[in-house]
Amino acid sequence: MLLLAALWTSAAASALDAQQPKSTKQPRQLDRGIRWQRDPATGELTTIAAAVSPNGAKGSDAAPGSPPMQVVTQMVPVTCVVSAADGSALPGLAREDFHVFEDGVARPIAYFDASTSPASVALVIDASPSVLRDSEAMKQAADALIAALAPLDQAAVVDFSAHTYLQLPFSDVREQIRRAVDRVDVRALLGDTGGSNIYQSVYLAAGELFRGRSGRKAILLLTDGQDSGLGLTYDPASMAPRPGQPADRLTFDDLARKLAAEDIQVFVVSTENRPRVMTPEWLDEHSVATLISPAARTLAIPPYTLYLAELVRRSGGQLYFLREAETMADTFRKIAEKIRAEYTLGFYPAPGTSGMGARPGWHSLRVEVPSDPGTRIFHRAAYYVPATP
Repeated sequence: MLLLAALWTSAAASALDAQQPKSTKQPRQLDRGIRWQRDPATGELTTIAAAVSPNGAKGSDAAPGSPPMQVVTQMVPVTCVVSAADGSALPGLAREDFHVFEDGVARPIAYFDASTSPASVALVIDASPSVLRDSEAMKQAADALIAALAPLDQAAVVDFSAHTYLQLPFSDVREQIRRAVDRVDVRALLGDTGGSNIYQSVYLAAGELFRGRSGRKAILLLTDGQDSGLGLTYDPASMAPRPGQPADRLTFDDLARKLAAEDIQVFVVSTENRPRVMTPEWLDEHSVATLISPAARTLAIPPYTLYLAELVRRSGGQLYFLREAETMADTFRKIAEKIRAEYTLGFYPAPGTSGMGARPGWHSLRVEVPSDPGTRIFHRAAYYVPATP
């Protein structure tokens, strides 16, 4: 009788297990099998899939021999977050409330969307050993953002240490997104040695996840900012390729170019303390030119926090600090509200010398709301046209 009971219990447990959703889904490593390649003529960096991995994963940007993905320059989209003086999102603006300037010259607004389309938000979560003490708070923060998204918004989940792992591609199923966040585990990546490649992970997420997507696009990066892959310092030259180092190597400027070409905003939540001088007002005052300067050393701004601020400055996002939030739910509700209240403006660029679209390279952007000078407008500082056709 005892043997029969044991066998019945075992069979029942097996049947019950078979009915439960599997939680052992293996993430896909986004940096597996790729190599970096810089065009010596244009200086542009692309990723090439060297091989297909056994699970069918490919490299992040292009198949061997194919051209790099590029922005469609017939119309330039500019996604804006407009905040009132108290920091709250400012809805209800119309096309005629905005002025757009390309390279300092006003351009007619040919397209206007007041956040009617769903947003695509990629959660990129640091899972390196340096954030172990904050890992649970970061996951709770990600969950708070998921709860605050609009019903049709989609989210993807990426985590990283030395390597970058896709836990979930874009989905609008909230339970799937939450399970993917739950799978982010710093202890599981303690053996993923080689440092913390923050900016490589953002680059790979931008190239892999947003390919072919339109509408509002954002990355929410949760990290301490302590990147060990790019060798960034207070010297602005550290953002670009440097003599004596391999040319086919990712740089901060390459990441900025990728985000600008795809019109992806980056919202960053730092687990470190806010430097005393880095107030929202200070960031507004320094929004036009790069923040990277040897002078920042005298302001007691750590370079890893300075580069997070530079990342959001260039992409038109915002920087938050996890420890200064009254409640995480309030902070991430505000982020979600700003994403939901974004405006997308579109204009046709000034033609280049060939008359076939904007000239290759960087073009500065400025957006104004003249009717309300007290507003704060966040948008990417420039857009980029790749030289490779």
